[in-house]
Amino acid sequence: MPHKVNPIDFENSEGNLTKANADLTFLADYVTTSRLQRDLSDSTVKRNVGAALAHCLIGYRKTAAGLEKVTPNEAVMREDLEATPEVVGEAVQTILRREGDTDAYERVKELTRGQQVGLEDFRELFDDLDVEESVREELCELTPAGYTGVGSDLVDELDG
Repeated sequence: MPHKVNPIDFENSEGNLTKANADLTFLADYVTTSRLQRDLSDSTVKRNVGAALAHCLIGYRKTAAGLEKVTPNEAVMREDLEATPEVVGEAVQTILRREGDTDAYERVKELTRGQQVGLEDFRELFDDLDVEESVREELCELTPAGYTGVGSDLVDELDG
């Protein structure tokens, strides 16, 4: 039986971030609208920037607190991922475009749209492609769990 998480931190975060978003949207609209005259009303409005940013900070902290209480079930997540092989479609398109295939999107769409597919279906597609054998091997090595797109690059950029 799955462990239930009390959503109080996430709900608190949502409330604070919704308030911050509304305030910051108002500020962006109000402060950037000029009435072409001496107008001191924006100085009153600008005093609320700190409150809006404080709501952001509280929201982010509450999200972090909620996430600290969550333990992902890696086995279930892996099962879900493996049961969804169509996620490699993005990688297939990217590789085919790199190889000059201008119909890459259409090929993947035709294979996956509105139907259940497996990795074998992708491999049948790969067999019919006019690509170098090394590209075919690269495509055949794709797996839902192994494909992360630019994820590792983004993490490296954040760590750097």
